[in-house]
Amino acid sequence: MKAITVFALVLGGTVFCQGEEAKEAEGPVWKSLFNGKDLSGWTPKFKGYDLGENPKNTFRVEDGVLKVSYDEYEDWGSMFGHLFYESEYSHYKLRVEYRFVGEQVGGGPGWAWRNNGVMIHGQSAESMKKDQDFPLSIEVQLMGGDGKKDRPTANVCTPETHIFFNGKVDTNHCITSSSKTFHGDQWVTVEIEAHGSEQIIHRVNGEVVFEYQYPQKNDGTLLEGGTISLQAESAPIEFRKIELLELPKPEKE
Repeated sequence: MKAITVFALVLGGTVFCQGEEAKEAEGPVWKSLFNGKDLSGWTPKFKGYDLGENPKNTFRVEDGVLKVSYDEYEDWGSMFGHLFYESEYSHYKLRVEYRFVGEQVGGGPGWAWRNNGVMIHGQSAESMKKDQDFPLSIEVQLMGGDGKKDRPTANVCTPETHIFFNGKVDTNHCITSSSKTFHGDQWVTVEIEAHGSEQIIHRVNGEVVFEYQYPQKNDGTLLEGGTISLQAESAPIEFRKIELLELPKPEKE
């Protein structure tokens, strides 16, 4: 058996340990979902294409960042795309650092200018229809400013879903958060804290900007968890960090 060396220092009644046993004292560990090198662990699904196809090299990794790029496009052509992570989750914190860059591809709709999203509690990529625009999911909408108008980020949109907000089921497709607007190409950190079907919290640069409960399908079926995916809907964007911290699930009574 391998010997384990442990050193302990007592200061003011607190024990500080060094060694393998000390790992638990360091707290929960964030897992990187993006390795900074390639799309390992991620699978694209584009409208009109089979699962796994990545038309025009839209999703790619360059210079250590995950990009949604349109430099090989002449026209967008309504090619909604999503990049799915390989595992599903229900109780977690998900942290992404993103920035919008460059110009929207020709043919992209006005509402999609500097508009992207992180889809959570989603259906599987395999279950999507070939011509489906969006996965059934809760979208944490990422937005960039135009230098003039207010355009908050970390909003909520609900493709085939609803949320419980302000004391009722809210059937609006998109609901605006309380975040400030981020103009230009600056990096922004969005953190999503999900507690299964009970509660979801959005933070922007550490500040809470949205809280809601009971994510559900249109028929009222609660969403306990599901897939995580990144959007491609005509706005170039970069992600330099995608990290996840699993949270303990509450014990069932």
